[in-house]
Amino acid sequence: MITEKPRIQFTPERLERAREILTHYPEGKQKSALLPLLHLIQEQEGWTSPEAMDYIADFLGIKPIEVYEVATFYTMYHLEPVGKHVIEYCRTGPCMIMGGEEVYAHLKKKIGADDGETSPDNLFTIKPVECLAACGWGPCFQIREKYYTHLTIEKVDEIIDELKK
Repeated sequence: MITEKPRIQFTPERLERAREILTHYPEGKQKSALLPLLHLIQEQEGWTSPEAMDYIADFLGIKPIEVYEVATFYTMYHLEPVGKHVIEYCRTGPCMIMGGEEVYAHLKKKIGADDGETSPDNLFTIKPVECLAACGWGPCFQIREKYYTHLTIEKVDEIIDELKK
């Protein structure tokens, strides 16, 4: 027996939010809502799958390739499944000079994943980024919208242990 995979669509609450987002754009320019709608579907699904991108294309009345081009250009969209917490860490000079190399090596060991990987418990995905614009507070990483600054090995342990609860 062949069963079709359920089609991805916004939950009723997110559909309401998506429609509200569209009101911020002039008539005929709703395509400009692509970025916030991609964020909305990723927030719901946990990542931006090809099916999710197709849904957004249908929702906006545009070609799927237009959505794929945008989603693959920006690193903030996860094109593969990720852990519950995506840890984006700064790998640029200022953070490294302030001890980032040692801190990030410890982080990777603690969660059991390397760059671009997800921990065995599916709680964490680690993602190096070029800069978090917090050069004076490094080393740092970001989880969702929250910045963690002046990181030490001890601070990393506290943060990860708290997120595991």
